[in-house]
Amino acid sequence: MTVKSSISLSDTQDHFARSLVESGQYSSLSSVLQHGLELLRQKTEAEELELAALRQLVDRRVAGPMISSADMDARIEQMIARKQQSGNAGS
Repeated sequence: MTVKSSISLSDTQDHFARSLVESGQYSSLSSVLQHGLELLRQKTEAEELELAALRQLVDRRVAGPMISSADMDARIEQMIARKQQSGNAGS
């Protein structure tokens, strides 16, 4: 089903859309706008999915086990020591 709508474009947008039609990339201004809206819909859906995944990750991390600041500092120091040892081993 198609719906007729009246829209306003800036001069720049109109010029660009018409150039796409004139170059043969699209058959009409409607096609250009439909394609643009479809891309925007896909982008919006992808961003919503990404945001939902990030929220799930944060929720899992908040609900998961916590370690103290001192334990985290110790782990970081151990990681640094291992990196330094592996770096010096090749010398």
